[in-house]
Amino acid sequence: MGQITMATTLTSPHSLEEFLKLPEEKPALEFFDHRIYQKPMPRRRHSILQFEISSAINQIAKPAKIAYAFPELRCTFAGRSIVPDIVVLLWEHIEFGSDGEPRDDVLISPDWMIEILSPEKNSGWVIRKILFSLEQGGQLGWLVDPGDCSVVAFFPDRLPKSLQGSDPLPVLSGIPWPISADQLFDWLKMSV
Repeated sequence: MGQITMATTLTSPHSLEEFLKLPEEKPALEFFDHRIYQKPMPRRRHSILQFEISSAINQIAKPAKIAYAFPELRCTFAGRSIVPDIVVLLWEHIEFGSDGEPRDDVLISPDWMIEILSPEKNSGWVIRKILFSLEQGGQLGWLVDPGDCSVVAFFPDRLPKSLQGSDPLPVLSGIPWPISADQLFDWLKMSV
């Protein structure tokens, strides 16, 4: 398959079933509104935030079996297949096999979808994915912007909220993680 960019679509639309038969690529391909998009390759700040956010959530939520944060996990639901930067699933929404291991395929909307903006990402495209996830049963979405140290929080039942500085960030109900926007972006200050 040729190079696919965020704004480029294939010449002939594929069905979700056809898309899911394609081999996985890096960066990941996503299927949304009968178009195939390729995620941009993450850069350093993106990778740091993706790792630190996932790790912090899992340190708190995994031992108590509240939730688990998965980086770059494919979610296929409601005719779309997306790969958010971080997918947080409540424990009761993680399907386990008889061996106690989680099943590979996620066929529901993320409970909490986190996207980290990078210069190559189109914010409108990312917002559409977050809003669609919320329409399909998601509870929370974050759009993390390292460029201006802000987080826009999206909710299924009210307007989004832009948060910066000492503003506390909303998290999924049941996860005891008090964190502010400043604390989140402090992870980027590695040489201080």
